[in-house]
Amino acid sequence: MAMRTILFSLALLCISLVHGLNPKCETSDQGSTLQVFHVYSPCSPFRPSKPLSWEDSILQMQTEDQTRLQYLASLVARRSVVPIASGRQIIQSPTYIVRAKIGTPPQTLLLAMDTSNDAAWVPCTGCEGCSSTLFASAKSTTYKTLGCGAPQCKQVPNPTCGGSACSFNLTYGGSSIAANLSQDTVTLATDPIPGYTFGCIQKTTGNSVPPQGLLGLGRGSLSLLSQTQNLYQSTFSYCLPSFKSLNFSGSLRLGPVAQPKRIKYTPLLRNPRRSSLYYVNLQAIRVGRTIVNIPPSALAFNPTTGAGTIFDSGTVFTRLVAPAYNATRDEFRRRVKVPTVTSLGGFDTCYNVPIVAPTITFMFAGMNVTLPPDNILIHSTAGSTTCLAMAAAPDNVNSVLNVIANMQQQNHRLLFDVPNSRLGVARELCT
Repeated sequence: MAMRTILFSLALLCISLVHGLNPKCETSDQGSTLQVFHVYSPCSPFRPSKPLSWEDSILQMQTEDQTRLQYLASLVARRSVVPIASGRQIIQSPTYIVRAKIGTPPQTLLLAMDTSNDAAWVPCTGCEGCSSTLFASAKSTTYKTLGCGAPQCKQVPNPTCGGSACSFNLTYGGSSIAANLSQDTVTLATDPIPGYTFGCIQKTTGNSVPPQGLLGLGRGSLSLLSQTQNLYQSTFSYCLPSFKSLNFSGSLRLGPVAQPKRIKYTPLLRNPRRSSLYYVNLQAIRVGRTIVNIPPSALAFNPTTGAGTIFDSGTVFTRLVAPAYNATRDEFRRRVKVPTVTSLGGFDTCYNVPIVAPTITFMFAGMNVTLPPDNILIHSTAGSTTCLAMAAAPDNVNSVLNVIANMQQQNHRLLFDVPNSRLGVARELCT
């Protein structure tokens, strides 16, 4: 029973700084750099009203990750055009959010930051079933809906033209979304982007309701990178703050200016079946000083099947296909040398005594990324239970993707240099 009262560090964020919002919440974005907030941070209106127990927090995040992974796995067999508000992953609370201003005069909205999606969308005034802050399109002098003859209308799924506007409907599970394809000025930090194309959500039905908008950072035709090539030259970086950070504010830096010079790179790979995903060549995994024995097929990039390794901002815990995970986990256990191993939900390597954990190194083509304990372990706030914060890819999906998730990315600067087809990683304290 005492265990149920222990708050996991993420849940603790929901009540941290309870006497008032962190002053950084009111800090203005500067230049082409936006603040990045975790959904559970004191600056987020989407944080749970009631903090969950540590165990419940873990199980909830695992469930959301499971849905996310099912979505990512399904993408590799589909066409490369990305549906606006596609899939149930949009309906989850996002992990990291940024502020954007939309319209003239500008209205501030929060958007989920998603590297595995392309299009942007926002809930609009009059939306039936939307529960978040709404964009009042009628109050913007620069807003317009796109007609069926617009080229962008061919880039959304199942466009319909009952009226003059290009609209579309999506059904997933017990929920559906109806939206109009629209354009308006979107301001990111201090950069106005006139005529930005996005989905204006008109109606949602079902049990899952989108809580806010989304900013797609993929490589498809409706993504931020594609719509701002002249401004940002298809280059951006982000630094995600640690779960332990009270400020809990990282940064999204758009464009090639002020990006880090001292950074290691690995080539980006392209999958024509899902050109938006950021594939990389993961060649091996090292635990401590030992390179674990992983079958080459578990790490190989295969555009036909979609197999390979991606970096994703929307998945919380890294998932590896079973042969890769099992080999990594077994070596981790061997080095920890604690005989009693427990499990929690999908985490099968947990300890109820203090441990000294080895480092885990992802060995990519051209660079190694060594993760310290903060990036690979989750703890109860009382420190009584520690788990390896990775898991095997779920068995009930096409388990071909290795996903390097946001917990393992925290306190690193990730630089996406699409023109030079490379991804850079450098250690950085994200505050």
